[in-house]
Amino acid sequence: MTDARAHAPKQLRLIIETDDFDSAVRFFRDTLGMPEQIAFATEGDDRVAILHAGIATIELATPTHAVNIDRVEGAPHVPGALRIALEVASTEDAVTAARESGSELIAPPVETPFRSINARVQGPAGWQVTFFQELETIDQRAARNGFTTDDKRKRSHNG
Repeated sequence: MTDARAHAPKQLRLIIETDDFDSAVRFFRDTLGMPEQIAFATEGDDRVAILHAGIATIELATPTHAVNIDRVEGAPHVPGALRIALEVASTEDAVTAARESGSELIAPPVETPFRSINARVQGPAGWQVTFFQELETIDQRAARNGFTTDDKRKRSHNG
C-alpha cells in the first residue's frame, strides 16, 4: 500500500469566482490583512489575486454538526453551504473591520462550547465568513472529553 504522505498536498487553495473582483480583493487583502502573493493575468478582465491565509485546513462536518455550529453561532442554517472560517487574533476586531468595510453581520461574537469565540459576516461573492479566536491550544482541547480524532476513535473501538 502506498504511503499517502508521499503524495500529500502542499497547499490548499480556495477559489472564489466573483463579479466584483475589486471589492473582494479589498475585503480579503485590505480589510482582513491577507497579503497578496504573485499572481498572473492576461488582458482585460482576466484577473486573479492569490492571497496568503496562513495555515489551511479542510473541516469535514456531518449535516448534524453543521446545524449545531450554526445554532451555536446564532446563524441561519443553509444546507450544503460553503463557508470560509478564518482564525484571527481577535474576533471582535475582525468583525469591526469587516463591518467598517460594509459587510453585514450575520451572527455576533459568541463563546462556543469548543472554547473559541466565533462570529459570522456576509463576505463577498455570496460567501459567509466565520471568524474564530481560539481560547485554548489544540493540546488543551484534545485533553477534554469529547475531543479526539477519527483515527484514535477507530483504534479505541478495535482493541
